[in-house]
Amino acid sequence: MEIPKTMRAIDPEAPGGPEVLQVVERPVPELRDGEVLVRVAAAGVNRPDVLQRQGGYPPPPGASSIPGLEIAGEIVAVGEGVGAEMIGQPVCALLAGGGYAEYASVPAGQCLPVPDGLSMAEAAALPETLFTVWTNLFERAYAIEGDTVLVHGGTSGIGTMAISLARIFGLTIIVTAGSDAKCAAALGLGADHAINYANEDFVERVHAITGGAGVAAVLDMVGGDYLPRNLKCLADDGRHVSIAVQRGAKAEIPIFEIMRRRLTLTGSTLRSRDGAFKALVADELHRTVWPHVEAGRLRPVMDRSFPLAQAPDAHRRMEEGSHIGKIVLTLED
Repeated sequence: MEIPKTMRAIDPEAPGGPEVLQVVERPVPELRDGEVLVRVAAAGVNRPDVLQRQGGYPPPPGASSIPGLEIAGEIVAVGEGVGAEMIGQPVCALLAGGGYAEYASVPAGQCLPVPDGLSMAEAAALPETLFTVWTNLFERAYAIEGDTVLVHGGTSGIGTMAISLARIFGLTIIVTAGSDAKCAAALGLGADHAINYANEDFVERVHAITGGAGVAAVLDMVGGDYLPRNLKCLADDGRHVSIAVQRGAKAEIPIFEIMRRRLTLTGSTLRSRDGAFKALVADELHRTVWPHVEAGRLRPVMDRSFPLAQAPDAHRRMEEGSHIGKIVLTLED
């Protein structure tokens, strides 16, 4: 197929509300060595996209100013050092930016094949949450079969992916959510326990659920005053992993308690990591998780899909917080 010179994309000139997400024309990306060009069929919508639109999360150096951290589509061209046999392959991929567009360039090592039976919208909903949960819950928090873990935001994209992976890899998972309906949804997706943080003290509930033992790990996207409360939920030698700071980037922590109970506090951001790290993670996911995707045992929980031109509505849905699972933009006619 002939690749056009320009494409439809969403690339706001200035921060603002959802209304700044207007379709504009941009050049099709030029490939660097080791990259592939993907004709995008669908792009996942994630909270970092909202933060970027608001001006609070600029792209890392060298990344596209176009938002969008995950896509699915067909490889239509390859850069130097990439085998031509990749052309025509359906893939999903993790990006540092550039997903809200008809074409996106991405290092070949960050691509995963889209198996039969998985729609492009579903495939686009996998990479960001899968890479995030895998690297943080299973690698940084060392969660292993038999562990009990606490994950906040149980019906978010991260939360629903954590529930799915917990089921596959033998974890007992406790989640929090902001309503009884969301708790019921999380339980329906396979969470072992769901706590309504709006009317329950999650620290007390975790202690009751675990018989006072606490959890092996906490995956936290809330930050702020949740951090010291999370530490009270941990068992001795427990691990706390921070991946976002929705309620604030600072917290007061009891240092002696951390020493006495041998707790580990860590965290990470994924977007700014280099391509070599992301390629290593993609390879590990391909070996350990992708067989479950291919067999139909792992599917993203889908909330709603919106055409690219309705990106403002997609962001409004994410910001209002009523979604359960993933929001996706579609680019196929």
